[in-house]
Amino acid sequence: MEVVSVNIGQEKMVSWRGKSVKTGIFKSPINQPIYLGKTDVETDAVIDRRYHGGIDKACYIYSADHYDFWKAEFPLLAWQYGMFGENITVKGLDEKQVQIGDIFYLGNTRVQVSQPRQPCFKLGIRMGTQTVLKKFINQPFPGIYVRVIDEGTVSVGDEMHLSERLHNTLGVLEVWDLLYKKEIDKDLLEFAIEHPQLADACKKDLRSRL
Repeated sequence: MEVVSVNIGQEKMVSWRGKSVKTGIFKSPINQPIYLGKTDVETDAVIDRRYHGGIDKACYIYSADHYDFWKAEFPLLAWQYGMFGENITVKGLDEKQVQIGDIFYLGNTRVQVSQPRQPCFKLGIRMGTQTVLKKFINQPFPGIYVRVIDEGTVSVGDEMHLSERLHNTLGVLEVWDLLYKKEIDKDLLEFAIEHPQLADACKKDLRSRL
């Protein structure tokens, strides 16, 4: 897998249901390395730390391979990498092949997969329509949040490759299905809730499905 873009966003005010709200989802590619810290990406705007940033969600990574699908769904948008609020866009990232707890070498860092991304209304604002939320949930393209084990820089052209994999874990898309499918495997749900490497915020949402 190869990094094709690194993206940074600044704080921006947007209108939502008659109110002004802040967001950092408007990210754009930059022509220099980004630094992955333990709780966020240096110089990147993280607005609401209840849902973004922190140990379990220090960085969001999305697959460049999914962009063609979304361009076809929303052809009138001015497309660029970073559209999904990701700090790192990676060619060859396939969520079907990724498991919770996977550790990857990524540039000069090591990161660990903590959960799939759960979309909110700010993705709808970025895309110009809230219809994207249902479309996003119905596709196996959530991207991945990671915690940072070893801090460091990531640049365009860097490689991302698997370092370690747990023996007893579950796939990113298995968690995705537990979050959003109507019919779920209750045993797998309980296993996910007890999983030591799954993000706490994700576990909280899974508990609501018990």
